[in-house]
Formats: sequence, C-alpha cells, structure tokens
Amino acid sequence: MATIDAASGRQGQKNKRLVKKSTTVDLTPMVDLGFLLITFFVFTTVMAKPAVMPVNLPYHKTTDNSEVCESCALTVILAAQNKLYYYSGAADTATFYQAEYSNIRQVIQQKKAALRQLFNHKRALQLIVKPSAQSSFQNFVDMADEASINIIQRYYIDELTPVEINKIPVVQLF
Repeated sequence: MATIDAASGRQGQKNKRLVKKSTTVDLTPMVDLGFLLITFFVFTTVMAKPAVMPVNLPYHKTTDNSEVCESCALTVILAAQNKLYYYSGAADTATFYQAEYSNIRQVIQQKKAALRQLFNHKRALQLIVKPSAQSSFQNFVDMADEASINIIQRYYIDELTPVEINKIPVVQLF
C-alpha cells in the first residue's frame, strides 16, 4: 500500500565499499491502527451520553383541592455544612429534629412503617424536600437518591417558609 524506498546512490561503482541495501517500510499497519483509533473514539463518544435525573414537579393548575395529609408528610430541610433537619406534620406545631445524611434512611423507613400501621397501606409517605441557600446540589441529589432507594412515589421540592426559617437559625434565605 504505502512504502518508503531509501535506495543507495553508489551501487554502480566498482569500488567495493560498504553497500547500503534499500530499506522498505510498510505503513499499512500504521494506517490500520489509525482507523481503529478513530473508530474507537467515535464509538465511545456516541455511547457516553450525559444522563439527566428526572424530576417530576406537581402541576400548578390542578382542579382537585387535595392537600397533603399532615401525618403522611415528612419534610426534610437541607441546611449548610451537610446537615439536615426534618419534621412531620405542620411546621407551626412540629418539633424539628437534626439528622445526618447517613441516618435519614432510617428516619424514612420508620415513618413508612408508622404510616403502614396507622393507615393499613391506604396512604403513602409523601416526602417534601426544602433546600436552603447554603445547601449544595450534592445534598439535593443525595435526598433524591434516598427517595428512590426507599421507593417513595411522591416527593416534592418546595421553598422554605418563614416559620421554618425562624425555627432553624442556621438556615437563611440568601
């Protein structure tokens, strides 16, 4: 296919000196390797598409006025420095608890078990996630992962209310 010929210039002389033989280099394997590399990189860039986590937001113009059952709701507030606070029920009368991300799975499972006993599988847990301005996106992703691990079918993303901001002094809006 592609060869390089390097012929010596003094082959016709009668003096017997060092005779240089012509060297031929076959470049076919190099061309094959180039095409293989190009094919590999094209294939891997097509296969590695970025994945996006789906977030289903509630429809704002609903016709039914069904509210979240207060005893079915678990509200988790994502605060600064990888801390989170949670409460059950309405924020006005609820007791706020502080937890770590390693313990939130146990809290969710305990709440699901309590709802199973209380309502006999008729009502499901509804998780409300409220990130603060100091929380990181990684904190939100961790909570979304916990919701999918614990098979929570309804979880909502909401903003902090003034009552919640007053009950937790570390959380600020901006």
